[in-house]
Amino acid sequence: MKLKFTTFILLSILAVSTQAQRRRRAPNTNDTISSNYQPSELFSPLFYSEKGNEHHSANGAPGAKYWQNRVDYVINAAIDTVAKTLTATEKISYTNNSPDALQFLWLQLDQNTYKKDARSNFATAYSPGPNQHTDGYNIESVSISHGDVLQKADFIITDTRMQVRLPKAVLPNGGVLNLVIKYKYVIPGNFGGRNDFFDTKNGKIYEIAQWFPRMCVYDDTRGWDTLPFLGAGEFYLEYGDIDYSITVPSNMIVAGSGELLNPQEVLTTQQITRLNEARNSDKTIMIRTADEVNSLSSRPKQKGTLTWHFKMLNTRDVAFGASKAYMWDAARVNLPGGKKSLSMSVYPVESAGNDGWGRATEYLKKSIEYFSAKWFVYPYPVAVNEAGIAGGMEYPGIVFDGINDKAGELYWVTAHEIGHNWFPMIVGSDERRHGWMDEGFNTFIDIYAADEFNHGEYGPKRDGEYAPGKGNPADEIVPIVNDPNAPVIMTAADAISEKYRHPLVYFKPAFGLVLLREQILGPDRFDYAFRHYIHNWAYKHPQPDDFFRSMENGGGEDLSWFWKGWFYNNWSLDLAIIDAKYVNKDPKNGIQVTVSNKEQMAMPFTVEVKLKDGSKQRIKLPVETWLQNRSITFTMSTTTEAESVTVDPDAVLPDMNRKNNTMVVK
Repeated sequence: MKLKFTTFILLSILAVSTQAQRRRRAPNTNDTISSNYQPSELFSPLFYSEKGNEHHSANGAPGAKYWQNRVDYVINAAIDTVAKTLTATEKISYTNNSPDALQFLWLQLDQNTYKKDARSNFATAYSPGPNQHTDGYNIESVSISHGDVLQKADFIITDTRMQVRLPKAVLPNGGVLNLVIKYKYVIPGNFGGRNDFFDTKNGKIYEIAQWFPRMCVYDDTRGWDTLPFLGAGEFYLEYGDIDYSITVPSNMIVAGSGELLNPQEVLTTQQITRLNEARNSDKTIMIRTADEVNSLSSRPKQKGTLTWHFKMLNTRDVAFGASKAYMWDAARVNLPGGKKSLSMSVYPVESAGNDGWGRATEYLKKSIEYFSAKWFVYPYPVAVNEAGIAGGMEYPGIVFDGINDKAGELYWVTAHEIGHNWFPMIVGSDERRHGWMDEGFNTFIDIYAADEFNHGEYGPKRDGEYAPGKGNPADEIVPIVNDPNAPVIMTAADAISEKYRHPLVYFKPAFGLVLLREQILGPDRFDYAFRHYIHNWAYKHPQPDDFFRSMENGGGEDLSWFWKGWFYNNWSLDLAIIDAKYVNKDPKNGIQVTVSNKEQMAMPFTVEVKLKDGSKQRIKLPVETWLQNRSITFTMSTTTEAESVTVDPDAVLPDMNRKNNTMVVK
């Protein structure tokens, strides 16, 4: 509910004095205004340990000599639905744009995380069951391709990484090496999580992700980034074009990242007509109805196999779902500048209905339209929402969402997962090391998407990843900040236990950006700086400092105190009204107010005087209030008697003790 009041920005501060704050004082003294706050610690200089350089500029943008390697893939794969195996041949074209000659290459083998001796089994308290293992990748051969001639390559496998040792280095500044890898693996069952199969009424659904050996990133920060895949820390990948073909039994539908290149071979004439209709429709069009799922006429071929051919440009990954049980619908996505994309969903009949997946394409479409208009235009021709048991997992152009999700839960998970196409699919941050640059940023943009969707049908989304606001997020964050065992945001993704993963990787960084946008910079300056960050680092690899520098330069503020207190530490905030009294005991002379900062963090803040005539007066003080002072005394103009004075009257700051935020005027 909006309050009626008179707002005074920097309202008639008649007198400002410090309460003996200029002399150094130990915290928790027994004087009237005790405080743990040390201004010199929060506002200490030299926040950045390194200067900007020719690769990462001081202003947060890519430097003049920024470089990035490129990987293009051509993959031909087949699923054996009897043996539950995926077999493939992968051709990799690796372009070395670095200034370094590369004598060896590193690749990621995520399927090895399912092996009995995988490091991921020992990284958390989770213990896989006796039947929850596979043998991981079976690498049949690795060859260096010289045109039509294949040269056997020397390679070793260590957990979820493979090193290819080259007879001749890949030359710097544009050198190219071509690899051919033949492999297969047993598809995990329902324990796979992100690569699985499971039963539905009309057949199995296969969710296939992290399904091909992918090049590790070689960058200007640490050279080869070879962190093993442990589960929580997700991905760090190079960009390129991925051309892939999937051969499956002819009764199956395949929904994958990118554009389907051979619809005439794998779809019926009616399905192609319906897809063309969907490309021009804001309403959801059924491509394959519930009645058609078990109809032979819904497939162009009744026996044998079909090969589905997809291609995705300038992407870091692809994934797909496959099933004979899929219903399928689609609708047009309207993008800025008259551009179009296609939103579509595949799901079993059990998930159908407008309270369930019948609105999944609408949720996907509206989310993409909002994120595109607000931050950066969705770059891909198709987006897919796939119903399964992965329960919420994102890949470029496709998301795996919960098969049993309904209504608001399905909207929130859809918006969140497709939002990952901005972070980290477009802005290619290293989420294996810095999960907050993935989940935190995406949780932040979800908040405003939920407010916008259908006039707030499922808003507000304020207290975490998928749920609507159960309370005030400023209050909900306090237990996390005050927990002495909680890690800080700038902790390695895999080093954060499950207890703290959501609070510290999702919620705290997202709420931090809300504070930055709504209380520190303001929406205009924040949005301007944030958009520049996205555009500057689209399809590139930013580091945390690149984000910090981008927001400071674009927003025009030194925010080192905020990064230090909120991201590098869990410093608490406790603003308190220490005194509120009439000047010379006369309301006409104004009210003298003393506010103390009692803990380690600082924030700009608002003070409100509630007058007995029902009106209210406010003043907003900047963070510089705390640059030298632990407390501040100022006078607010009044002409009539007041009831009370309150600091942070809207409860927007993460104040750990609201009991000292209000004082009755004497």
